[in-house]
Amino acid sequence: MLDVTKLLCRPEEVAVRVRAGAGSGHGGRFAALARPVVVWNVTRGCNLHCQHCYASAQSGADPEELTPAEGHALLEEFARCGVPAVVFSGGDPLLRPDLLDLARHAADLGIHPALSTNGTLIDGPMARRLRETGVGYVGVSVDGIGELHDRFRGLRGSYESALRGLRACRDQGLMVGLRFTLSRPTLSHLPRVLDLMEAERVQRGYVSHLVYVGRAHRMSPFALTPRETRGAVESIFDRAEALHRRGVPLDLVTGNNDADGVLLYLRARAARPGMAPLVYDLLRRRGGNSAGRTIANVDDRGAVHPDQFWHHHTVGTVRERPFGAIWADAEQPLLARLRDRRAHITGRCARCPLFELCGGGSRVRTEALTGDLWASDPACHLTDDELGLGPPEETDHAPAFPTAAGDPDSLLPECAAVGAGR
Repeated sequence: MLDVTKLLCRPEEVAVRVRAGAGSGHGGRFAALARPVVVWNVTRGCNLHCQHCYASAQSGADPEELTPAEGHALLEEFARCGVPAVVFSGGDPLLRPDLLDLARHAADLGIHPALSTNGTLIDGPMARRLRETGVGYVGVSVDGIGELHDRFRGLRGSYESALRGLRACRDQGLMVGLRFTLSRPTLSHLPRVLDLMEAERVQRGYVSHLVYVGRAHRMSPFALTPRETRGAVESIFDRAEALHRRGVPLDLVTGNNDADGVLLYLRARAARPGMAPLVYDLLRRRGGNSAGRTIANVDDRGAVHPDQFWHHHTVGTVRERPFGAIWADAEQPLLARLRDRRAHITGRCARCPLFELCGGGSRVRTEALTGDLWASDPACHLTDDELGLGPPEETDHAPAFPTAAGDPDSLLPECAAVGAGR
């Protein structure tokens, strides 16, 4: 995650936290590879059928998912490794019967438990139980306003159910985030969702760039162009600065496109040149894309991945080796390359003078859009002039963007009614 509001408007606050060894809040970066934040997809079961689901969630749990005993043992292994936070995800994690027990065990071990959910399964009593269990953060996903969200999520009424769940958590005093994914069908709703974040008084507004894996792979021919992406990101930056000026306690963050950090630095350099060196240093410390470095993923069966979007690339399984041994294995080919990615990335990204701020962007999305894991990131929205690049070299990869035309709504099916089986 890129802490847009903090880095644009309060970089000194981030610097103090970094010097204190506290990262930059939920989603902060931690230097030691042995201490990644872990996203744990505790189940593939979900009551919705989202068009962009990276995990290709299904209506029921996989019978081979980790047992409660295996889950407790895994959390104890995380604690031994110094994992600071676990994000319980899915599917929808609330469909796992022992989710609250797992979250309580994490909290008892000193691990910060967070929840990523569609929100529809949360009511007042559940929100209270989450707070009492020790969950420190709940992120609720909304992919547009009203009917668009329902169509994107595959269930009529899911928008209002998500907002009820979000409000229940907020009213219980939980830290709440509203999450939104940029895509061809949802792009036009970005301003309204930013309005919604403020209106609902959430503490964090998270805007994620779509990663074209899982069910989202079918949307790759309709990927946003760099120009469209750039416009969306600049509007988020504008909103963050406006909220800060008005004293609204809402932090905006973006995720899954580390060119955003480079753009943020260039904006700081132009508008606040005295702060630009500090912003640069903080972004350099962050290091850009964190897959395989400061974020890890464990899926419902215990397979370990570089992050939650890499389910088609497995680096080990906790049923065969401890998580710490898998993560620290210097001989694991994919992890080794991700931790030394500049030696492997080609083309425009390899020549970029600001590479250390973005780390070459999302490798897994690059693979989905170009077929080459190590090609230049086609989702980079910075120009050659902005980056200080010279003339293109023969090794440069041209951005691979689609020419598919048509109504973006055609990507979304009609949704089922509330209560319909999935």
